[in-house]
Amino acid sequence: MSAAGFILDAWLWAGAALGVLAVLLWLYSLVRNDVSIVDVFWSLMFLVAAVTYYLAAPGTGPMAGLVLALTAIWAIRLSAYIAWRNHGEPEDHRYQEIRKNNQPGFRFKSLYIVFGLQAFLAWVISLPLMVALSGQASPGPLAYAGVALWLVGFIFESVGDLQLARFKANPENQGKVLDSGLWRYTRHPNYFGNFTLWWGFYLLALSAGGWWTIVSPLLMSFLLLKVSGVALLEKDIGERRPSYAKYIENTNAFFPGPSGS
Repeated sequence: MSAAGFILDAWLWAGAALGVLAVLLWLYSLVRNDVSIVDVFWSLMFLVAAVTYYLAAPGTGPMAGLVLALTAIWAIRLSAYIAWRNHGEPEDHRYQEIRKNNQPGFRFKSLYIVFGLQAFLAWVISLPLMVALSGQASPGPLAYAGVALWLVGFIFESVGDLQLARFKANPENQGKVLDSGLWRYTRHPNYFGNFTLWWGFYLLALSAGGWWTIVSPLLMSFLLLKVSGVALLEKDIGERRPSYAKYIENTNAFFPGPSGS
């Protein structure tokens, strides 16, 4: 099988797997009447895609095990954290707003508005994983740089989540804004970590000749900055948490930098 043939076949198989997962999650959301469960499974969609690519490859490359491990570590950690964070909570307010704006018939519409869309995005963004998993070149400077970038991103994302969880667990912090630790240098260390991590995956793909998969980190960056990340989270946060206005004045929105306070 030619390289182009493998890429097309593997990508289609991954798309089919993600489509089935999206339908199953949609059915589960109908039982729970809560579409925000998709957040728990968002990162796992990439793991499903990566495993599909791995199984579809006619032969695994020298970086296959590493790429699969990095994907699994990121996906399982993030999924477990969100599941723990959301346990016992009502449907996320963002999805409540989507539900309200898409009545009547949201229960059916959510199949493509929420679950189908997220599966499609994961399908496109997962392209570097496919190339990196199947690449036959030995790891070089680009691959090492990709792993280093992935590690920086993973630290920002996981440590940022841990710091926020500890902050919220303290009743004395009710109504306050976390502005210490990584949150002193960026208002969204977890989103910045996700951003950095996916550029790391791109470098791994680039080292295997997948320069064209740059659509993946660009799309992820756009989502984090302009759609479902920073822009959506801060859309009305000033109304819900007035003290956030001062935090905005003193702290970079996304890329880490010196605190203004």
